[in-house]
Amino acid sequence: MVSSVANIGRMPELRKRIFYTLLLLAVYRVGVFITIPGVNREVMQQYMAGSSSGFLGLFNMFSGGAIEQLSIFALGIMPYISASIILQLLTVVVPTLDRLNKEGEQGRKKISQYTRYGTVLLSVIQGIGIAFWLSSLNGQVGGGMNMVFEQSQAEFTFTTVLTLSTGCVFIMWLGEQITERGIGNGISLLIFAGIVANLPDAVVQTVALSELGGGTLTIPTLMFILFIVVAVIAIICFFERGQRRIPVRYAKKVVGNRMYGGQNTYLPLKVNTAGVIPPIFASSILMFPQTIANMFPDTMLVVWLNDNLIPGQTFYNVVYVALNIFFCYFYTAVMFNPVDVADNMKKSGGFIPGIRAGKKTAEYVDKVLSRITFGGAVYMSAVCVLPTFLQSELNVPFFFGGTALLIVVAVALDTVQQIESHLITRNYDGFGGQGGAKVKGRRRG
Repeated sequence: MVSSVANIGRMPELRKRIFYTLLLLAVYRVGVFITIPGVNREVMQQYMAGSSSGFLGLFNMFSGGAIEQLSIFALGIMPYISASIILQLLTVVVPTLDRLNKEGEQGRKKISQYTRYGTVLLSVIQGIGIAFWLSSLNGQVGGGMNMVFEQSQAEFTFTTVLTLSTGCVFIMWLGEQITERGIGNGISLLIFAGIVANLPDAVVQTVALSELGGGTLTIPTLMFILFIVVAVIAIICFFERGQRRIPVRYAKKVVGNRMYGGQNTYLPLKVNTAGVIPPIFASSILMFPQTIANMFPDTMLVVWLNDNLIPGQTFYNVVYVALNIFFCYFYTAVMFNPVDVADNMKKSGGFIPGIRAGKKTAEYVDKVLSRITFGGAVYMSAVCVLPTFLQSELNVPFFFGGTALLIVVAVALDTVQQIESHLITRNYDGFGGQGGAKVKGRRRG
């Protein structure tokens, strides 16, 4: 690992990409502590102290603590993710969007533009909901302190919506810049940065609850929690690296006096093709109704949501698992088309042993992909809801949420893999290579 880091230092392009990524992540973290004009951050922190669980705590986790700080980045990247979900769903049912999606780079750019418009619209809607919610909290926190300073409702709503929408668009721009000029997936890294920033505080709170910090949590229980965390990380690494390799053979062709083809290779199908997208999408979908409901307090819908759709409760877990499984299949279908794979394989003279080329190959690949995707969806859902069962069995706050742990490990693995790809492309040994920091020589013609 040390030699691989040295290789990074010897590669100017990769070094610039990593530095650029870290710089934009630092900008994002600084923005988390810039407060919305006209609000009292101290009152919000008192309110959050008694509302760490539930939707507010979940929203605060994905925004990197921006909700607790009443930051200009309080909406986080969730409006962009919600807009992406809506556009991808519409791509399946709207012929115009489907044609754009098949037009290649230009079509995808157009869909990305529509996604940005959708992000602005959703951020305005959620910003209005947050503005009304903050105003409704006046005098409800300890000591009867006001959450919002003295100003009219219209003035505060306009300022809050404008600030939050601008902050959301700026975060979207940061994510796109990281993806284009940095290293890794920008949107995933922004969520990753927000979760990692809260991990030290989670460790401190866990230790404070133990006998080491004067709490009631026994040392064996603390060690068991540590064991579960390490085991879950190992399971995530195993499944994220897991593949189903379908053997592929290429027919021999004679061109002139030379023979081409005749190679044996394989088609790698990842167990979790969708990556961390399903839990992020599922969490975003479950947060959005609550945000809309805050615009209409004291209604039957709000009462029903507060009583039933609470993170950790049985109904919430069932809906969350169902959405996870749905988005695993949906995003896999968007990212991987068995028909296109079968057509490309047939054009290049490849075939799966025992399977007829063309339609039969596409059906076989789709069948295999459906089976392994189900396994990946079950694994992902189990990891995400595991802390709920640990809380009920151990009766202690479990600050290392399964969804957070899954996102952190999966994004870290993906980023390391991209760094390794850059190293290999530039003829450097990758992570875990035998050559250490040696540079492979290039042939000179």
